[in-house]
Amino acid sequence: MTQPTHLFMLLICAGAGGALAAEPSEPSAPVVSEATLNAPIEAVWKAYTDRETIESWMVATSSEVDLSIGGKWRTSYDANSKLDDDTVIENEVLAFDPGRMLAVRTIRPPADFPFPNAILDTWTVLYLEPVGDNQTKATVKMFGFTADDESQKMRAFFEWGNAYELEKLATHLEVAY
Repeated sequence: MTQPTHLFMLLICAGAGGALAAEPSEPSAPVVSEATLNAPIEAVWKAYTDRETIESWMVATSSEVDLSIGGKWRTSYDANSKLDDDTVIENEVLAFDPGRMLAVRTIRPPADFPFPNAILDTWTVLYLEPVGDNQTKATVKMFGFTADDESQKMRAFFEWGNAYELEKLATHLEVAY
């Protein structure tokens, strides 16, 4: 089964650094994950946008990070992936404000992803803001959930997975800074 940390899946509820989980008031409410990370905003931005840095904490392989509107962000949790096989997660960049916000959507999940239809209706937005000397608040919001059974099962998957991703990032940044 695919690791539960797509960008954005990204990029991305409770856990390290004071992360919080918002209780959805309705099935379509976004999954919200937050953490205060002990690193400057530039380091957190790089952790999500630099191929080598992404590979150091998030995924085993990341060959393409095209930070442009419509650009592709292709990753795989399989270290043996050639990034043209069926283990690849392909995201499309919807919008970005360097160092502050990145929005992506999955346009091709890995073949074994358990929610192949529901994922195509979602998008994820990462917000970064400085909160003190060498600290950054990261907020990840995943939108597009429906009342459909597959979508709600995927919601539970990302409530856990996005929190886990932020915990991994916090650990990576603690070592790096």
